Amino acid sequence: MSLYSPVSQSQSFELLHQDDALLVLNKPSGLLSVPGRGEDKQDCLSARVQAEFSDALVVHRLDMATSGLLLMARGLTAQRALNAAFENRLIQKRYVACVAGHLPMDPQWQTIDLPILVDWPNRPLRTIHPQGQASVTRWRCIANAILALKGTSRLELEPLTGRSHQLRVHLQALGHPIAGDSLYAPPDVQALASRLLLHACSLTFPHPLSGETLTWHCPADF
Repeated sequence: MSLYSPVSQSQSFELLHQDDALLVLNKPSGLLSVPGRGEDKQDCLSARVQAEFSDALVVHRLDMATSGLLLMARGLTAQRALNAAFENRLIQKRYVACVAGHLPMDPQWQTIDLPILVDWPNRPLRTIHPQGQASVTRWRCIANAILALKGTSRLELEPLTGRSHQLRVHLQALGHPIAGDSLYAPPDVQALASRLLLHACSLTFPHPLSGETLTWHCPADF
């Protein structure tokens, strides 16, 4: 199954699909996935969705600065099934990112296998560290000089693990931080875009009730 336009769009959120077991949403950059600490961080996608779907439950998150596809379960049975699918790596996620620097276009996937650790003195930052959690990302370059961003490359990314900030940290370690990344990019790369140019563009997963394999696509707006 593949959708490119919403079935419902209100001022609160963009809903790409709904059925009795799940919701597929397109999260905008700059909106939290779940509530944060403090009264000023209560507005988030999950709260907006739960105001209209009282049975909606969180199963995964995207960074506040990241846009794209996000699933919510409807009810505990669906939540348990989707949580198990994530834990057993039955859900395939792909992202697109615009990064600093010129990389050769290549249809072959390459791998970044670097452990990630919380940078405790500088939380919420993460860092590459031998004592960190195993973290693996596949990547390939699909275009160069995206739009007006000369000297950049467009990458397709597939995280094989799900660490916080994994893609951002791995691309920084590769020497090609993501354009607009206020946490991991130097000032000149931050200035390339007004937002983080990272978007969750594809999700493949087993339906929590039927077990049917579904694939959803949502193109980036950059």
